Amino acid sequence: MLTLKQIDYALAVAKTLHFKKAADQCFVSPSTLSNAITELEMQLGVKIFERTNKKVIVTNLGLEILAKARKIKLEVQNIHQLAQHNSKGLSQSLSIGIIPTISPYFLPVILPKLQKEFNNLKLKIEEGQSQVLANRVREGDLDMAILALPYDVQDLICFKFWEEDFFWVSHNKNKNAGKAEIRASELEHSELMLLEDGHCLKDHILDACNISSSSQYSLKASSLNTLIQLVKGKMGTTLVPKMALSELVGNKKGLSISHLNEPGPHREIALITRPHFAGIDSIRMLVNFFEKSLKALDKI
Repeated sequence: MLTLKQIDYALAVAKTLHFKKAADQCFVSPSTLSNAITELEMQLGVKIFERTNKKVIVTNLGLEILAKARKIKLEVQNIHQLAQHNSKGLSQSLSIGIIPTISPYFLPVILPKLQKEFNNLKLKIEEGQSQVLANRVREGDLDMAILALPYDVQDLICFKFWEEDFFWVSHNKNKNAGKAEIRASELEHSELMLLEDGHCLKDHILDACNISSSSQYSLKASSLNTLIQLVKGKMGTTLVPKMALSELVGNKKGLSISHLNEPGPHREIALITRPHFAGIDSIRMLVNFFEKSLKALDKI
């Protein structure tokens, strides 16, 4: 009879296309995982994987079987979640992903209040880029994720809880420093430093400023903190979201901040999940809690 362990092992192999990596992911030995897959294929009477010494390929029929197996896994998770979420309030375990241009500024505000309000809630937090997190939510590896919009969430549903504009940060020796407001047309593109490709914040900034993605920039970095340090060193200028202002710029002398005077909001923050996630009531409760907790940032 088909077992949930066999489903987990098969899905892990399909994801990694490598038996050793899949075994490590499932915390079992390669032989245990391989034997379980072989037994599964014998029970079904079909080959799910073609394997050689060099690679693993999912067969066409295997793709169909694994698609149904993934749905079974999600439904089983929903059964467990229904039992968990039947209790009052947020008193169960939840896994949540969050993108790196939000997590350092959002979590310090939210986590202390969340722990105080819901002391029995156990959170598993994972940081990653939008596409990776959305896929992990879709596959059931995460219950939910916090992303910045606009972003195509496809079949997932989203609950918006925050919107914000961007602020231009420059050294106070810059010719435009000291302005309360600045238009995108006033920015020197050759001085503008943005995050590297893969960060949705870069795309949101380009959209807000109506700048072509083919434009050349003096430098691309992997974190907002790096960009601010470079601005402090007079290497150029950058744009940061309102949520990050206090942490990034608040205690750094020699920097100037100007609101980007372009139609907004420049980005929205939302919590995404699967349409049939059993803990949807907990999602709504979290969204309301986030909205109330972030009100203090409106004063920045």
